[in-house]
Amino acid sequence: MTNYFSSNFKLGILGGGQLGKMLLYTTRKLDIHTNILDASNEAPCKMACNEFHLGDLMDYDAVYNFGKQVDVLTIEIENVNVNALEALENEGVKVYPASQTLRTIQNKATQKLFYIDHALPTAPFTRFAYTSEIKDAIDNGGLSIPFVWKCAQFGYDGTGVKIVKTVEDLKHLPNVECIAEALVPFKNELAVIVARNASGETKTYPVVEMEFHPEANQVEYVICPARIDKNIALKAQEVALNVSKAFNHVGLLAVEMFQTQNDDILINEVAPRPHNSGHQTIEASYTSQFEQHIRAVLNLPLGRTESKVGGVMVNLVGAEGHTGNVVYKNIETIMKMDGVTPHIYGKKQTRPFRKMGHVTIVNEDLNEARKIAEEVKKAIKVISE
Repeated sequence: MTNYFSSNFKLGILGGGQLGKMLLYTTRKLDIHTNILDASNEAPCKMACNEFHLGDLMDYDAVYNFGKQVDVLTIEIENVNVNALEALENEGVKVYPASQTLRTIQNKATQKLFYIDHALPTAPFTRFAYTSEIKDAIDNGGLSIPFVWKCAQFGYDGTGVKIVKTVEDLKHLPNVECIAEALVPFKNELAVIVARNASGETKTYPVVEMEFHPEANQVEYVICPARIDKNIALKAQEVALNVSKAFNHVGLLAVEMFQTQNDDILINEVAPRPHNSGHQTIEASYTSQFEQHIRAVLNLPLGRTESKVGGVMVNLVGAEGHTGNVVYKNIETIMKMDGVTPHIYGKKQTRPFRKMGHVTIVNEDLNEARKIAEEVKKAIKVISE
């Protein structure tokens, strides 16, 4: 076995954002030498890694040259140059998730086709080379309103997603490769994180329930465990495991799903990395999602995934009308509350709906945790000076 700890071994992470910063909680704890590549000198990871490299994640040379300096390479964001990853794999660098997995997931159209090809349940959709083609499809009766428009590439946190209710709505959308997805009338939005190491050991975290902000299309609350029937939870975990098996992925795979009115489970989309739906695991689980990702990509035994206690996560996003140097107003107020832990991501500048941090609320009584989460949400404000 490789000696990862207090040694010359180097782990590379593409991306220096908050997910990377939280991965570093584990690399620092275990003294694993960690190199980060990010395009911003202000990246949250900069303060906590061993080596920080400045470079564009979509630039072939930047990713390739960075990857040549490490033993194992992983990601905290999907938008990276996959051709460079493929070249590194061919030269013997261990890359997790694999370039092929990322290539499929990076494009929402190919991701959806992957589900169809592997008989995995997902909402019906139509693929378009350009948004401008959609109007013809509606006029010809090939597509009916309403539907969900998603740009095929580079969408994140609600950007690149729009519910189209009228033909007028199409006018404001970028003319890019996209999909039009059937609007699913769902009861719940759920997520399951699957961990898998290179030896094939696999574990799932409990199903979580996600409550979304109506305007920003961002998760407001993550509730763990989801308040759903046990059979639905088992079905959701089974679907997530099937997705993991189809990708044969290594690391974490977060599978976002809809629970339909008929209690079917449909895959919405996946992320092959730590995910917003797993932040509460830091305080609420035996093994945080971040530690689990490190264990998985280093092919170490996976940790226990059960929750110790009920957890609710609240995203801290920039308030509307505020851009500039960040101030966390009333943070002392929430820190007085029972079971409340804030995580501040280290972004100096706030702007409307930018993810600036999260707060975890743990409580033996999940409903009590959800109540306190609401108080946290009302109290704390992410504003500018």
